[in-house]
Amino acid sequence: MSEIISEIKKYVSELKIPGVNQSLKMHIEEAYKFDKSYEEFLRDILIEDYDVRKENGRKNRIRNAKFPYKKYLDELRVDYLPQDCKRRFKELKTLSFIDEGRNIILAGNPGTGKTHLSIGLGIEACNRGYKVYFATVPSLINELKESRSEKKLYTFEKRFEKYDLIIADELGYISFDKEGSELLFTFLSLRAERKSTIITTNLSFDRWNEVFNDEVLTAALIDRLTHKSYVINMNGDSYRIKETKEWLEETN
Repeated sequence: MSEIISEIKKYVSELKIPGVNQSLKMHIEEAYKFDKSYEEFLRDILIEDYDVRKENGRKNRIRNAKFPYKKYLDELRVDYLPQDCKRRFKELKTLSFIDEGRNIILAGNPGTGKTHLSIGLGIEACNRGYKVYFATVPSLINELKESRSEKKLYTFEKRFEKYDLIIADELGYISFDKEGSELLFTFLSLRAERKSTIITTNLSFDRWNEVFNDEVLTAALIDRLTHKSYVINMNGDSYRIKETKEWLEETN
């Protein structure tokens, strides 16, 4: 019997069926013990492999998304969020905006939960099978510039078309030069009304020109990004300060 199991494991390895190898011996023992038919035995093995592949895929999507840290929607204190976000939270949580190719713009003062919410939505999207990519806006612009200098910009843009959701964090902390503004405009415009993008920013729309330094380009970008989008007012008291106060109260 052990020789047969070893032989099966060899073929399983060659065929790249990881879920079978992990519990093959257990399934064989159960088949003998409960007198399972060949069909039942095969079904149980395939279910095991399917579950392993599904879980590995979920983990890979989260890892490949490049989140700076993990934040989950279930950890989010909804009562701490600004009023406009509280009102729309349940709808955002459904992720219907991804299937509809709609954008989300989270705009408000620092510390109100914009990045936490965007990462939480991103991880939930990964869990449900969507491909997600997270980047700060400055790092995204650097990637675009490097791709252009290496004459790989088209390849870069085609690769990013495959993502169901891109999270562009921290628009407004650093202003861009003309090249960076034009590259970001082109990149985000290509996704408009086709694929979803979440943008977090500490600037109101009337101040975006401070970042892009081009009134015409800024107006065009705002028009494309906000069309049929969720524009959520994230101005409010600091989410972090509220958490810190609660923690201090609990420890005293």
